[in-house]
Amino acid sequence: MSGVRVMFHFNAADPLAYTCRLVMKAIARHTRMVVCASVDQLAVLDQQLWGLEDSLFVPHAPVGAPVHVLQHSPVWLRSELVGDEPQGVLLNMAHAVPSGFERFERLIEVVSSAEADRVAARVRWRAYAARGISPGTFDAGSIGA
Repeated sequence: MSGVRVMFHFNAADPLAYTCRLVMKAIARHTRMVVCASVDQLAVLDQQLWGLEDSLFVPHAPVGAPVHVLQHSPVWLRSELVGDEPQGVLLNMAHAVPSGFERFERLIEVVSSAEADRVAARVRWRAYAARGISPGTFDAGSIGA
């Protein structure tokens, strides 16, 4: 059984905005985070992290960042895990269970209220349960993000 804690944050009205909020919390807590999502989602997320506030720098390493950027970035954006990511928090927006998720302390699954997203989340939930993990839930819609 894996020691990773899995939490599903469901009903995220805007999953990318919600992810930005979680990234900001991780940075404020000096926590390393890897965001796993589709290439298209990561491109939008990269732009959103640059444009959150004029006076705020959100250090992150986009897909394809050079090693020196990765070494100094608390947040990595990845379309798939390759094994060199910093351990800490993995935030998954993809519809599949990320290969290698077991290396992380925590895994946050961001799920919108869209039916396709919810169906994919149920499949991931069952995959975690089959590995002996009991995921928790949090209603992201309750905070309006």
